[in-house]
Amino acid sequence: MLSIQSDIRDKIIQHALDEKPNEACGLFAASKGENNVQYFFPMRNVAQSDLIYQLDPKEMIEVEQKADELDIQIIGVMHSHTASEAYPSATDVRDATQFDPFGLWHYIIVSLEHEEPTIRSFRIINEVITEEELKLN
Repeated sequence: MLSIQSDIRDKIIQHALDEKPNEACGLFAASKGENNVQYFFPMRNVAQSDLIYQLDPKEMIEVEQKADELDIQIIGVMHSHTASEAYPSATDVRDATQFDPFGLWHYIIVSLEHEEPTIRSFRIINEVITEEELKLN
């Protein structure tokens, strides 16, 4: 289960809306050893695409440095789907398997397919997708 503060959830959804028509992306963090999302770092999609996202490597280093300063840990990545459901695509699964082979991260997806955005969270381990409960605090 992934817990998220409502103000952080709202920031994630707003970032997805602001980046449309492109997919949005960003990293989120929690206190070390916890799954309660308390920080969100919106990032630039360097792919500038409505079909895929790619985190900016320079920004990623900056976010990791900020997390170290705050003594928190990055626990996952968010991105949006502009015209499909909030479910990992084949590309999402491939990227997760390559980048996170031990399945440590959480993957939040915001769907903008319908007027009301949908937000869901997943774990992806060995190409197996498991939806997890997303609890609002």
